Amino acid sequence: MSIEDLKALMGQMQGSVPEGPDRIQAFREVYDGLSMMFPFPDDGTLRAAQEGGVPGAWIEAPGAERSGAMLYLHGGGYALGSVLSHKELVYRLSAASRRPGFLVDYRRAPENPFPAALDDATAAYQGLLGSGLQPKQITILGDSAGGGLTMATLLALRQKNIPLPGSAVCLSPWADLTLSGKAHETREARDPIVRREDLLGWVKAYAGQEKPGNPLLSPVFGDLSGLPPVLIQVGTEETLYDDACMLAAGLAKGEGTYTFEAWPGMTHVFQQFSGMVPEGLTAIEHIGAFINAHGP
Repeated sequence: MSIEDLKALMGQMQGSVPEGPDRIQAFREVYDGLSMMFPFPDDGTLRAAQEGGVPGAWIEAPGAERSGAMLYLHGGGYALGSVLSHKELVYRLSAASRRPGFLVDYRRAPENPFPAALDDATAAYQGLLGSGLQPKQITILGDSAGGGLTMATLLALRQKNIPLPGSAVCLSPWADLTLSGKAHETREARDPIVRREDLLGWVKAYAGQEKPGNPLLSPVFGDLSGLPPVLIQVGTEETLYDDACMLAAGLAKGEGTYTFEAWPGMTHVFQQFSGMVPEGLTAIEHIGAFINAHGP
């Protein structure tokens, strides 16, 4: 499938979600429907579990070693997404990195506004530390809102003087809930997935009474110095393109170690569609190599 075919398919899925008060629930059902498009492989292991009192699932591909682990924070505007929608992606990441991943089923908005998702992410990370893993052995990853949550988790851990993980990975991160990036306008017609109108609704649902510019909501406005190595991947067609660029700029300002990959022609979280577009598979291989380069 070409990227243009994928963009058309994503546009159809976006258009199938009705407007109105039930839009979030309808969106959740469509998003979880990705599990029908990308079934979990028969040779994979998926085990429901809790880490730090937070529910989720351990996912492991054949050949995964127990010398390290991934902590995965799914996307979905803090309101959508689940183990169901992201289990196949985490399986592919497990295969590429040769380590298991804990996919966090954090509490979602609007039922659970900020800081619920952040509290769950930090608690799950502490659960991994409590299980005997060393910080260097852990990578925190996330896509879209989960990418922003990945960076917010690093900031929250640093505030609490909790040892930071060995590395972090952000896929198409939504890291600016003030929506200040110009790409929201310049790429609006090119991005079939992320609409400004939906983002505004998710900001309201998750931020609640908190100002969206709070760095724990919008880490692009935080001090990004002293963080572990970070890999950022983003498609050039995304309305969230500037979020990724601002994160990279913040890491550069903080003299941090980071890798920025802008994938030409790719759309939002194209890695999740690696079964359809070869660029997704290549990007996942890059992620695996990055994790192993910065882990034990």
